[in-house]
Amino acid sequence: MASLFLSTFVNKVDRKGRVSVPAPFRLTLAGQSFNGIIAYRSFKLPALEAGGIDRMEEMSDRIDQLPEFSEDRDALSSILADAETLAFDGEGRIVLPETLCQHAGITETAAFVGRGRTFQVWEPQRFQAHQQEMRERARRQGTTLPARSAGPAAEAPR
Repeated sequence: MASLFLSTFVNKVDRKGRVSVPAPFRLTLAGQSFNGIIAYRSFKLPALEAGGIDRMEEMSDRIDQLPEFSEDRDALSSILADAETLAFDGEGRIVLPETLCQHAGITETAAFVGRGRTFQVWEPQRFQAHQQEMRERARRQGTTLPARSAGPAAEAPR
């Protein structure tokens, strides 16, 4: 079973707001306790953040580790209040709520953008502009991945 969301897929949104979740993404979500996706408005981008129920459970657990009644906990808990559970129909489609579509500017098509353990949903032209900007920023700044941490498997034999 796949474990990462990879690649970008652009799918048509019908008049009822239904859109097909890419088959590779559905495969990654297979076997979870909720047959669908969880999506919420991105804090930073005109896009939707999305993933499976397992990711939301993990985020909820991390939020619960913050001090009760703290401002950070209150702010991050808003993710949970904003999240929508979007079940798959028999054809692997979801219905995007109007509030989520408005935030992301999604009308006729939606771009599903793999981001490893999660994915985003964008209006395709907005995503292309964002992707171009991020690539240019990485090139300009010389951005690289951090070095791999030396875990037990990486240690040299004695």
